[in-house]
Amino acid sequence: METRYHYSNVLNALKELEKKGFITDFNLHENEIIKHPNNYKITNIYRYDGGNNPDEEATVYGIETLMGEKGVYVAGASANSNSEAAKVLNRVNIKE
Repeated sequence: METRYHYSNVLNALKELEKKGFITDFNLHENEIIKHPNNYKITNIYRYDGGNNPDEEATVYGIETLMGEKGVYVAGASANSNSEAAKVLNRVNIKE
């Protein structure tokens, strides 16, 4: 059984994922995610609430492409930061 982790905040999650080879910033490739969602698999999801500050709510996705490229996508949870790519990722298959 694979070990599951929960990191204390978004920055720690990003640092640990980077150590595991998730180095591509998929926020820079939003259009590609939207156009070709079947080229991506989600391998990790970390959700963070903002505590007293809703602007700090976020979801960190660990993503792997069909070609083996690993990276992250960070989606804000506030209403004004809900991108089309984040909506697409919510429908992408999660790797078991």
